[in-house]
Amino acid sequence: MLTTWRAPGGSEELAIRFGDDGGPRLLVLPAWFDESNKTRHFTVETMRLLAERGVASVLPDLPGCNESMAELTEQTFGSWREAAMAAAKHFECTHVLAMRAGVNISPDLPGFAYAPLAGKSVLRALLRARTLAAKEAGRPETTETLLQTGKVEGLELAGYYLGAAMVADLAEAVLAPSSLVPLDPGGQLLWLRAEPEHNPKQAAALADLIAKGMVA
Repeated sequence: MLTTWRAPGGSEELAIRFGDDGGPRLLVLPAWFDESNKTRHFTVETMRLLAERGVASVLPDLPGCNESMAELTEQTFGSWREAAMAAAKHFECTHVLAMRAGVNISPDLPGFAYAPLAGKSVLRALLRARTLAAKEAGRPETTETLLQTGKVEGLELAGYYLGAAMVADLAEAVLAPSSLVPLDPGGQLLWLRAEPEHNPKQAAALADLIAKGMVA
């Protein structure tokens, strides 16, 4: 089911919901940027499978992402963290599933972390992809110069226009100690594929792990 919610900055954002009202509900914080595109189908199908296992879930758009009318260049770790907390409150979530870089903004809820990735590592991968593309185009760039520029002016990385504050936040973001339960459903790492892809068996395995953890 498609629904809406209002982020702290005032933008109306979309969210996908599965499962019945009442009982525990899982807030799903997806992977970021290019990884989000590559794992979107997998994420939504996992939620669908969770609903079949009696676990309700909600996947909110973060401001500046997907169909959001908010500007991505204006977003920071702080604004996304506030948005995650607001979505959890709005949808009365009791647990969280933080996927990849989503763990960086996870609210203080019990739950799970799927292949957590520090913001610093996200930025490193984006910078590397840009320097490789620049080298192939005959205009070499260095990660050091790009990072310095990005912290002052913002930066376009993999088609995403990040503001200076977001670049600075990413550059310093490490994985903090967390009580989230790490999950490993096995199978291929979909975010490493060249194109978006789905793995039904892996989604079922992840849904099983979460469903068992929710009732443990």
